[in-house]
Amino acid sequence: MQERHDTPLAPLTTFRLGGPATRLATATTDAEVIEVVREADATGTPLLVIGGGSNLVIGDKGFEGTALVIATKGFELTGTHLELAAGEVWTDAVTRTVDAGLAGVECLAGIPGSAGATPIQNVGAYGQEVSSTITKVIAYDRHTGETVTLTNDDCAFSYRHSRFKEDPARYVVLRVHFDLEDADGLSAPIKYAETARALGVEPGDRVPLTDARATVLKLRAGKGMVLDPDDHDTWSAGSFFTNPILTAAQFAEFHARVKRHLGEDAEPPAYPAGDGHTKTSAAWLIDKAGFAKGYGTGPARISTKHTLALTNRGDATTEDLLTLAREVVAGVRDTFGITLVNEPVTVGVSL
Repeated sequence: MQERHDTPLAPLTTFRLGGPATRLATATTDAEVIEVVREADATGTPLLVIGGGSNLVIGDKGFEGTALVIATKGFELTGTHLELAAGEVWTDAVTRTVDAGLAGVECLAGIPGSAGATPIQNVGAYGQEVSSTITKVIAYDRHTGETVTLTNDDCAFSYRHSRFKEDPARYVVLRVHFDLEDADGLSAPIKYAETARALGVEPGDRVPLTDARATVLKLRAGKGMVLDPDDHDTWSAGSFFTNPILTAAQFAEFHARVKRHLGEDAEPPAYPAGDGHTKTSAAWLIDKAGFAKGYGTGPARISTKHTLALTNRGDATTEDLLTLAREVVAGVRDTFGITLVNEPVTVGVSL
């Protein structure tokens, strides 16, 4: 196990932001992961678990404690059953499932980060979420000191949320199990309207797996959502804010504000979200509140390709990023009465 001290964390994040960690340990086996976690818990040392670093905003002062990089490897495919070690690169794993002719995660291609992070955030995009294919998660329970198995129901998945995100100090994900589908080389039914349009099919249709993956990658790249070290629009955490889910009363008030601000003919995006709730678009809110693509004059700006991504133009600090994020949150709240919630995890800082 590799161990370093006073090591910058910025290179381990897709934002390329964040100060040093007192101690940085890189674990390549489940046993090493558990060893580091147990040691930290036994000594009362703060612990920061890092996978692909694609969902982290780390403060400029860094992290006083142990930062644990999970670099475990393991891709085991048996029929339609897939087991991934937490440290596996997610987008590489998606490519391998497509190459194997299995459907279920092909529309999650290009999402940066590690496999172990996917159940925490219930990663989703273009009509798919990992919760629809995850069967169980193997994790280390810091409360009991044991390795446990959590079923899909145990994970309590919801939109961009899970039991792991609800109680972030309890579980460290070690392995994730998926049940995929053999549809004779075809994708799962295409659910997302934008993807269907790009493929030239109707929602609910199936297409060749390779076509679905390639189309999603093209759509993501057009929005700066595929990592490219030469493209500062990808020096981000992808979508910085989650799409708001509103009660009927909240949506009615929001709808009235939209009419007052944009005119009687204006209609906001609205999608059923279950139990009488409605989901609207964070990107739409940001844009209509006056924050267009490329907004900003400093080293942290809104992406030139997508209003939902905040980016580091090369020499930003975390405080620069947070200043921009707070400006966006305040502008949307003042205009539409909705408070946006950040999707990335903040470490040592907050909005």
